[in-house]
Amino acid sequence: MNPQTPARDQLRSAGLRVTQPRIAVLEWLAGHPHSTADQVATAARARLGAVSTQAIYDVLSACTSAGLLRRIEPAGHPARFETRTGDNHHHLVCRQCGLTEDVDCVRGEKPCLEPEDTAGFAVDEAEVVFWGRCRNCR
Repeated sequence: MNPQTPARDQLRSAGLRVTQPRIAVLEWLAGHPHSTADQVATAARARLGAVSTQAIYDVLSACTSAGLLRRIEPAGHPARFETRTGDNHHHLVCRQCGLTEDVDCVRGEKPCLEPEDTAGFAVDEAEVVFWGRCRNCR
């Protein structure tokens, strides 16, 4: 019997079935944050053999809906996924290569930024993307 892995525990805690594709995706993203679906699929196939593209998208969708993954969608770039969820952090994105890095909350506690007029909304999160060119692309 295999020892429990954090991915297995996370899936069970979220009420999701424990499957090899789900474990492969969560473990890959834990070490490779901000990966695209294509990058995740390539890694899962290297680990498990044949895994359909649809299966990878289903895993990403289920894990995102369950709160185990966060999907970020920088304009003009493919969606990226990460395991860092629930802390209202932000991102730096390279305009040229798409490299994405985490930035902790801009200031203060969640939501970090507060609009002057909330139009009646109860604001609980702010999503900020800082754009520029990374060290390698400058």
